[in-house]
Amino acid sequence: MTLTNLACINTGDDYSLNWEQRLHIALDAAQGLEYLHELCTPSIVHRDVKTPNILLDKNLVGVISDFGLSRAFNDAHTHISTVAAGTLGYLDPEYHATFQLTVKTDVYSFGIVLLENITGQPPVFMDPQTVHLPNWVRQKIANDSIHDVVDKKLLDLYDAGSLQSVVDLAMNCVGNAAIDRPTMTEVA
Repeated sequence: MTLTNLACINTGDDYSLNWEQRLHIALDAAQGLEYLHELCTPSIVHRDVKTPNILLDKNLVGVISDFGLSRAFNDAHTHISTVAAGTLGYLDPEYHATFQLTVKTDVYSFGIVLLENITGQPPVFMDPQTVHLPNWVRQKIANDSIHDVVDKKLLDLYDAGSLQSVVDLAMNCVGNAAIDRPTMTEVA
């Protein structure tokens, strides 16, 4: 089976995913993370959720990959203390500050993946100075220009209600406080 990663397709000039394809891939990834968090015993926190770690098969089915930083913990623990690990731009700020790893760490990173799918932008980019994607989206939303965040490759071929729902979900996922973020079950 030949697989490619979501980052390659989203950034490629020759091919772009449509809105429905992006949503289906996001759902596949959300369900994969939900499985790790809720159905595995012990639960697994991936710790490196990002578009390059979402592989796609020829039917564009998304699969979570690269478990090199993953950590398992049981229900008796609400978190585990560990040195912060992950990729710049995807790293949960609360985890980075406290070293308290929870499943909500993956939820934050998944929110960044959703924002990448919506905007076509990387998690950190120049505009004209360095900006973190959630901050850029917050600024656009504050100026009542939610449609300005949409990837131009979508050519305005998306449902506005669906866009608003996914933006709202993504912004809930990237909340600064882990306790305020949804679970992956709620996301899925």
